[in-house]
Amino acid sequence: MTKTICCLILVLLIASCGTINPHKSSEKVYNEQIKSLKETIAAKEAIPLKSEPFVVIDSIAYRYNNQLLNYKDTLSKTETKILQNGIASEWIGTVNFNLRKPNFIIIHHTAQDSVQQTLKTFTLKDTKVSAHYVIARDGKVIHMLNDYLRAWHAGNGSWGKNTDINSSSIGIELDNNGSEPFSDLQINTLLALLTKLKKDYNIPAQNIIGHADIAPTRKKDPSALFPWKLLAVNGFGVWPEDELPCPPPEFNVEQGLQVIGYDTKNLSAAVIAFKLHFIQTEVNDILDEKTISTIYSVYKK
Repeated sequence: MTKTICCLILVLLIASCGTINPHKSSEKVYNEQIKSLKETIAAKEAIPLKSEPFVVIDSIAYRYNNQLLNYKDTLSKTETKILQNGIASEWIGTVNFNLRKPNFIIIHHTAQDSVQQTLKTFTLKDTKVSAHYVIARDGKVIHMLNDYLRAWHAGNGSWGKNTDINSSSIGIELDNNGSEPFSDLQINTLLALLTKLKKDYNIPAQNIIGHADIAPTRKKDPSALFPWKLLAVNGFGVWPEDELPCPPPEFNVEQGLQVIGYDTKNLSAAVIAFKLHFIQTEVNDILDEKTISTIYSVYKK
């Protein structure tokens, strides 16, 4: 009898181990983070302000500083006042607000060998990296962060004048080590996800780009095997004309890349990133006729 009971207990223990959530600890940390954010957002206290001896210049919207010499004629006709007393402050909640809205989608490949490895990376605090979505090779979607929250997926990068991509984007990671084709199931799921996100947040087609586009000196993802043309055909991104136009003699390649969005401080890296996206069979920094015409075609769009 005792032996039978012991066997039953062993079976129950084995069964319970099989249902343990391997991400339970990260879920606890996630909930704590959300609670902290809720408390921060919900805080309703006036911020105490201490007045510094600023010079306030009526009708001029810049700090009175070294620009004084440039604007001395204007300033001579302007009444100035020195504020040295404390500043009154109180909290009155407005009724007109909402959450911040993402305006970009950045596509990555994980550069890891399995989705399990990526999930582990994104659920360890020491890694300091995350994404909103991970799409597995079999097409399964793992949603890891609310779309309105700021994930840490883009790092240092820029697109046009936007130098804080994390604050304005949704990050999508595709389970891929960077040297293999993306599966049909994975791409079909990506298209479905992009359809929803683009509609939900009214994201412009040209704002669906890759990690290499925003960080050309650091990143190469998604790889040259990623089907950017397929995405563009479905309304996610832009693509050059099949018959490339001939750019005018005065067309400036560097300025063209800047208009598209690329950081050209390192022009060679910017050209390589552009080709990784638009000329995937010739990923190099050579500015030949085809490359210049392709840049011009995308620039016009």
